[in-house]
Formats: sequence, structure tokens, C-alpha cells
Amino acid sequence: MKLNSYTISQLTEMLGDCTYEEYIKIKNIIKEDSRKNVKNLVERTEKRFLNLEKLKMEYEARKKFELELMEQNYKYIAGVDEVGRGPLAGSVYAAAVILDLSEDIYGIKDSKKLSEKQRNKLSLKIREKCLAYSIAFASREEIDNYNILNATKLAMKRAIEGLKIIPDYILVDAITINGVEIPQKPIIKGDDLSISIGAASIIAKVERDNYMDQMSSIYPGYFFDSNKGYGTKEHTDAIKK
Repeated sequence: MKLNSYTISQLTEMLGDCTYEEYIKIKNIIKEDSRKNVKNLVERTEKRFLNLEKLKMEYEARKKFELELMEQNYKYIAGVDEVGRGPLAGSVYAAAVILDLSEDIYGIKDSKKLSEKQRNKLSLKIREKCLAYSIAFASREEIDNYNILNATKLAMKRAIEGLKIIPDYILVDAITINGVEIPQKPIIKGDDLSISIGAASIIAKVERDNYMDQMSSIYPGYFFDSNKGYGTKEHTDAIKK
């Protein structure tokens, strides 16, 4: 059967599962197909592969710190990040992740630059493919007693200590963690520059968001399921009320 005799749904399924090389072959065969839906399908597929190539390039760029450390014979490199330093309610969460750099997980970046759907999908992939991960938190009481910065460092230290593999080196987003003897490097905007820190930011964000969703069912008047504890207008209005 010739490709130009396939239905739109059949072509959609074929192009959805194909490699780039297969796409080029299919594209050359159906280029004379005058159906508008076919032309639109080809354009969408082309855009998908262009976006994938962009993701691959970004991913390789974000491996820079990890690859440099591996060249210095560091084997287990943990990325560490937190989420929840800015909200008015809820605990501060931290995650530590040791990635397997032979397992590509395209799309990892600062969790704030991803949609909720993207974060949830990437969080599952990270947990499945990484060598080790750990999530910890510092409570609201600890935030009040020690201040938010020290509580953040405490959550980060707990996340590192929870790893099933002891890291040789730690990459941290912006700050230095007290009481950790493992060599560490703070990186400004590390969640967007390091693949390991970015991975930690994603799973920490998803974990804390899930926690705030649970809190929303207990305290429904504050809309924690939508504001996640941050000081949005609806949240501050609810506090005033």
C-alpha cells in the first residue's frame, strides 16, 4: 500500500512513533499528497523533531559541571535543590539526586520553567532512571525557630543523608550546606545550569506540591491546591478573612 493512500489517523500513528530518519522517508513519499491535514501533520512532526533537537542540545549543555567532575574521577555526583523558601505556609522541601548520565532525560531544567504536567512526567522519569534520590523537609516550626535559610540548609543536609549512595561530590543551587564534609560547589541559578540540580528541583517541587494539595483538603479556605502556600491574592485575602 502506498503511503498517500493511508488515512490521516494511520499517518498520525506512523509519524508519532517514527525516528527522524523514518520521518524523512515518509515525508518524501507523501510530499505530493494534496490533503491539507497531511501537510499540517508533516509540519507538526517537523516542529516536534526540531524541539527534540533543541532539548538534546540544552541537555548536553547542562551536563557540563557533571562531566567536568567525572573527568576529575568523581563518580557519584549529587545535585541538591530546595523548594518552598518563598511561601507563607508549608514546609521547605529539599531533594538530592545522583543521576545516571548514561540515561538521557531530556527536558530537565529549573522546575519553575516547566508546567505542572511536564514536572510530574519528568519527576517519574528521574526517579526511575537515577542511581539514587532522596527527599527531605524542614517543618514550619523549624522555619520559625531557625529562620528560612537555616531551615533550607537543614532540609538539604537531610536529603543528602537520605541517599542510598554516598556522593563523592555535591552540586548545590546557590548556597553552601553547613555540616556536610563531602566536597560541594554552590552554583548561582544551578537549577537551570546543572542537570543534577535541575533534577533535584523538579522532584522537590512535585513532592511539595503534592503535600500542599493534601493540606488543601484539611484547610480548604486557603486554596493551597492552587497557590501551594505562596502569597497570592486569594491566599492573602483568605488570611485577612
